[in-house]
Amino acid sequence: MKKIIYFIALLLIATSCISTKSTLKNVDDNAPTPQLKDNTTFIITEYSKDKRYGYDKNYPINIFYGTTKNETINQQRFLNALAGPKGQKITYTKLESCCPFPTKRSDMGAGLLDVYELRWEGQKNPITLYLNIYEKGVLMVPVGLTLKKN
Repeated sequence: MKKIIYFIALLLIATSCISTKSTLKNVDDNAPTPQLKDNTTFIITEYSKDKRYGYDKNYPINIFYGTTKNETINQQRFLNALAGPKGQKITYTKLESCCPFPTKRSDMGAGLLDVYELRWEGQKNPITLYLNIYEKGVLMVPVGLTLKKN
C-alpha cells in the first residue's frame, strides 16, 4: 500500500510541473518564416501594439527554430534586429529558462521560454523579454523598442 501511495505522489509531482494546456496566447502556426537581412539578423517590418508582446510570459516572442542544431541562433537573429527607443545599440544577456508549457515540437512534449535582459545607454532599468523557440508567431518589434538602423 505504501508503494502505491508513493508512486501516486511521485506521479502527481512529475505531472504538476507542466500543464497539459498551453497558456501561450500568440502562437500562429501560419506565420511566415522570417527572412534574413544577413546571417546574423532577421528582417522585421512590424511593430507590436500589444504591450504584453514579449514582456509577458503568456505572450512571448515565438521564434520557431525548426531544428535543434543551434536553438539560440534565431533568438540572436531577432535580438540583433532591435534597438533602444531612440535607436540606441542594445546589448542582451540570457538570464534563465523558465515557464514550462506543453508543445508537440519537443521530444519531451514540453518547452521552456528563454528570458533575456536588454540594456542600452541612458536606460534607467533593463527590460526583460520572453522568447520561445518552440512555437511560431509573427515577429514584431516589442513596444518601447525600435529597429536597428543599417
